[in-house]
Amino acid sequence: MPNTLFLRLEGPLQAWGERGRWSVRDTALEPTKSGVIGLIACAMGYKHDEQIRPLSEKTRMGVRCDAPGQLITDYHTVGGGYLYPTLLTAEGKPKISSGRPHTEITWRDYLCDASFLVALQTDDEALIEQMAYYLQNPVWPVYLGRKSCLPSRPVYDGVGDFDSLEAALKAGQWSETVKPPQSPTVRGVLETDNLRGSRRRDQLLSRRYRLFGPRYTDNNYPIPVPLLPEESDDVSIEVTAKYE
Repeated sequence: MPNTLFLRLEGPLQAWGERGRWSVRDTALEPTKSGVIGLIACAMGYKHDEQIRPLSEKTRMGVRCDAPGQLITDYHTVGGGYLYPTLLTAEGKPKISSGRPHTEITWRDYLCDASFLVALQTDDEALIEQMAYYLQNPVWPVYLGRKSCLPSRPVYDGVGDFDSLEAALKAGQWSETVKPPQSPTVRGVLETDNLRGSRRRDQLLSRRYRLFGPRYTDNNYPIPVPLLPEESDDVSIEVTAKYE
């Protein structure tokens, strides 16, 4: 029975905010766990913490950075300086700057033309089947970190049974739209069970209150580039057929 779910996150723009607040919105260099869990929760139609939190607690995540993309920053404004509609203060009153309606200047980072293979592992086989079904039959549209970032291909990329995240990412399919790199390996980001990895705050605790707990990852794990079918007749990838 499968214990691993694969997602192919690929599109013109992606944004996986990890530290950004208010007017400066950053993106991590690879999908965050909170962002991936949010994507799955969206596909499943979940909106309550009691539904979403177990998706994060029961799974471990690994990412293979097949195409890291280019980091770009979008400069734009919010509010436009109009009396109506206008930005509001915490008290619900119109926000005024120097006697005029307030215009908020913001900076938002994106990854352009990136492609990632994400592997989610869990011992809950029913959960794997449930997530796989809804990724192919989503309740709500899915997006890559921000609602303006639409995937350019189906997100669901199969399921399989593997001993570790490392083994899953080694066997995961290569995207047919991504040119293999010249180097024999690509960067992998593996969730670890100890405190020796990099500490990041993307373990979703509460969507309602926007609370995130610590998670530890190895951010520079070398993953061999899988052989493409035309390169070897012996390549066999243990990924089951997609659900109808």
